[in-house]
Amino acid sequence: MTTELDFRLDDFEPVDAVSELAESSVWSGGLTVLAEHHTTPNGSHSYLVAHDGSVTWGVPGEPQLVAIKITRDLRERTFTFETANHAGLAFAQNWLIERGCPPERIAQAGGDSLKPADDLTLWIEQQIRESGSRYKVLDSWTSDFAPCETWTLTRDSSAAQAPIRVFLEEGNHDAHTYTMREGAFADEAAARHWLEDRSSPLPQPPDYRGEAAARLTRAALTRSAGASVIPKAGLDTGNASSAGTAQRPSPGRSM
Repeated sequence: MTTELDFRLDDFEPVDAVSELAESSVWSGGLTVLAEHHTTPNGSHSYLVAHDGSVTWGVPGEPQLVAIKITRDLRERTFTFETANHAGLAFAQNWLIERGCPPERIAQAGGDSLKPADDLTLWIEQQIRESGSRYKVLDSWTSDFAPCETWTLTRDSSAAQAPIRVFLEEGNHDAHTYTMREGAFADEAAARHWLEDRSSPLPQPPDYRGEAAARLTRAALTRSAGASVIPKAGLDTGNASSAGTAQRPSPGRSM
């Protein structure tokens, strides 16, 4: 994992005021790179996902991941600098893929980051990465403390039913793993009520049945028995870890 981030912009000038402001607003000393890709051989483009440790001490709940795309004009010695903040890694990866990064080059997070705990987590994250503009992000929350979780509230433009989707990521630092679960709601008010209340399981999307279930089964079979030490979770049991048995408020954000 990179500890000292180099944007590789020596002898380059920003192409406009927007790029200048974007580059100056990112303090490289506070970033830890989780995934990156630099085009070769000339290095005209760089794509990075980094954790911004400074956000931890800022406004509670703010997204801590930043996706960065750098485009260099090697002849003019200028650069374009674009950034976007995200709560979830897969959403940051999706943003970069939509802007030209090869999916396979940015799909894996390296270093000491938590690892996916099960096949359902892997499948949901792949779905987000490959979704294009399918999900419109409405809100998000990141908590470093109990509960250690991140959620992203979205509208799914492809959903025939329950188009409001909550992607809930829960970390287990003892096991150094995390789970990702998707919940489906009829409207935004219902989703926000669940995020505040947590007295019932996260509602399973209706489209998890049929083809989605078959795809997950195929993904599990591809990782042959004994090839992975990651515990498996089926679709019917996948939401169990997200089922609250007692009321617990959303950590700090007014809903």
